[in-house]
Amino acid sequence: MHYKQNNKESKSLVQGLRPFGNTLPRGLKGILRKNGYNYSEIISKWRTLVGKDISSSAYPKSIKMKKKNSNGTLVLRIKRGSEIEIEYSKKEIINKINSYFGYELIDEIKLEAFNSTQNKKIKKNSIIKFSKNFQAQIDDIKNEKIRNSLSQLLKIIKND
Repeated sequence: MHYKQNNKESKSLVQGLRPFGNTLPRGLKGILRKNGYNYSEIISKWRTLVGKDISSSAYPKSIKMKKKNSNGTLVLRIKRGSEIEIEYSKKEIINKINSYFGYELIDEIKLEAFNSTQNKKIKKNSIIKFSKNFQAQIDDIKNEKIRNSLSQLLKIIKND
């Protein structure tokens, strides 16, 4: 047995072996304690876990774990209008996620609804601002055919 001088531990180690937990970086230990890997796994496998119908109208926002890293709460963002469908399939979602992980990770699901039309309004406003700047550049073009074609294209984009 020998002692490692440059380690923070003063434990005696057999042939330079040390516990796996001591080899991990500090930031990673915190993520593993908080089950951050479970959240990333749920996000990456969301469509296969819950199915095409549910994944098209809901996606996971966060996981809030209770003490002892069990009985967590999954927060889902849901498109307005599909709240009832997701509400009735809560148990199914919980069972699928827990069976995937092999232990009881999720105990309950909270729902947050959002309007998908809000994003369209924001995009529309940004297109209008962009088109004003773009129209000034189109007016500087000397070739009349190109200028008219680009103006018509810009009008079509505004109307969408």
